[in-house]
Amino acid sequence: MRNPGHYLLLFLKGAAMGAADVVPGVSGGTIAFVSGIYVELIDTIKSINLKALKVLRSKGIAAAWTHINGKFLVTLLAGILTSLFSLAKVMQYLLVAHPLPLWSFFTGLIVGSVIYLMRQHPPARMTDKGLFVLGVVIAYGISIAPAVTLQGDHLTMFLAGSIALCAMILPGISGSFILVLLGLYPVFIGAIVNFQLDILIVFALGGVIGLMAFSRLLSWLLDHYQSAVIATMCGFLVGSLNIIWPWKQVTESVLSHSGKTIVLASENLLPQQFSQIGGQDPQTVLCVMAFILGLVLVLGLEYIGQKYSAKTAQAA
Repeated sequence: MRNPGHYLLLFLKGAAMGAADVVPGVSGGTIAFVSGIYVELIDTIKSINLKALKVLRSKGIAAAWTHINGKFLVTLLAGILTSLFSLAKVMQYLLVAHPLPLWSFFTGLIVGSVIYLMRQHPPARMTDKGLFVLGVVIAYGISIAPAVTLQGDHLTMFLAGSIALCAMILPGISGSFILVLLGLYPVFIGAIVNFQLDILIVFALGGVIGLMAFSRLLSWLLDHYQSAVIATMCGFLVGSLNIIWPWKQVTESVLSHSGKTIVLASENLLPQQFSQIGGQDPQTVLCVMAFILGLVLVLGLEYIGQKYSAKTAQAA
């Protein structure tokens, strides 16, 4: 029997996962890895299947609840949703008022995630190293390709939900970052802030359907090709740094139907160039501090996770 303190800690881990996935930086899957609940998370998602329905019919609600690890799932989801809805307005404000330090913080989160994952799963084989390079090339290619401009209709948000929530359980891939690539991050944040139920429901529905299918594939891949999967994801993260580089000059943009500016293409600049061309303060010192904060946050979670795992092993 698990005590209430265990579920409070689990709720906080869920809140950390939600905080990770509300920003295009570190992934909720990485938080699950660091905090030691990743295997249980994947197994719990896999348990929601036809067998669970058979258990419900033959043995009742209590047995089905136990089969799907209901207490774990509900507690974790409560933490994730609490974090998502509480941080959305903060993120919307920061993206407008303080974009340079915010994107620097995101960069630190991603670099920290790569360091963490590479420590846990160093690419020893040439195949893994090749997949890492391939991941870098693919992500960088996406970053310099013509931007996708999507308006966020119901079908688009359904498909985006199925992709983003799958990414949420991948260690190293942020669901919010996927939304950035699709041009749907402002739509998603706006739907949370304005509580647009139609958008949120179709997004969640797509996510649940995609998650049920993808969790089984992911479990199989991690069981058989874990190092190759992690190496590819780390490469993707490194290549994605081109997208979130803080100092940019917009070279092409359009206005959406709602009057918002959608950036189609931009050029990365050094802080000095940003100051000269844009005439704005590059906030270099603040950005470096924000980067270090993001880096320390992820590596600090890794340290705490290692200490917790060692303590648990000693207690056992």
